[in-house]
Amino acid sequence: MDPFFDAVRAIFNGQTFAWNTVLDVAIVFVFVYYLLRLIRGTRAVQVLLGVLVLVVIYGLAVLFQLTLTKLLFQAFLAIAVFAILIVFQPELRRGLGQLGQLGPLNRLLAPTDEEEVDRMVDELTRAALLISGARHGALIVIERGTGLQDYTETGVPVNGKLSAELLASIFMVRSPLHDGAVIVRGPQILAAACLLPLEDTQDRAAHRYGMRHRAALSISSQTDAIVIVVSEETQAISIASSGRIIGGLDEERLRRVLSSLLRSRLQPLPFRSKAS
Repeated sequence: MDPFFDAVRAIFNGQTFAWNTVLDVAIVFVFVYYLLRLIRGTRAVQVLLGVLVLVVIYGLAVLFQLTLTKLLFQAFLAIAVFAILIVFQPELRRGLGQLGQLGPLNRLLAPTDEEEVDRMVDELTRAALLISGARHGALIVIERGTGLQDYTETGVPVNGKLSAELLASIFMVRSPLHDGAVIVRGPQILAAACLLPLEDTQDRAAHRYGMRHRAALSISSQTDAIVIVVSEETQAISIASSGRIIGGLDEERLRRVLSSLLRSRLQPLPFRSKAS
């Protein structure tokens, strides 16, 4: 840590200020900005504040040459690094997954056909309305840039053409596949009765939701998947994306949100609303 503080002092003293210093500061600024965006609304915020307090204390110990305090905090910070890696494994996995999606470049590498998107939106919307009208529940996960093969393998292979009628039949109460999630990739239904994670999410109101909504929040926060949820109790239709959820969607709004998200791979939900 001492070289870090030496470098900071050198920058502020103007000893090493050059074009590469500007680039260095810019990279660190961007990194910190996206790190704060990633952990916003999660349990990591409180821990990060605690770590910052320790770093400030260590910096003061270095500044005022408090040798014993400095040695103590050096040992503590070395252990804390490994503890943070273990405690925040889900957040780190989600962050690396989002980094691997490459942002706008991802859309250029895997463009989506407009007609295919329109057909997917139509079938998914009709399926949600059919399931809601039959007073059944549903959990439909639409794969985008992040592969969902691990979750697909926990279910029963379907490998059928995406259609509203097939989805509605899967989620019939008497169907052996109605429990769990259906995973969709493009115009194909990959598998049904899939198991999804129920880890902590960015949504602070997640504890108010049922199992389907919590699973939708969890998978959408860890990947760039879009998740359609139909409540079996209220028949309300919701969509989860980027760890956020909006509920009470009618046919028009459902079509509009689905179309927008499928055409823009990493676009977050425009607003939040409590799931019914």
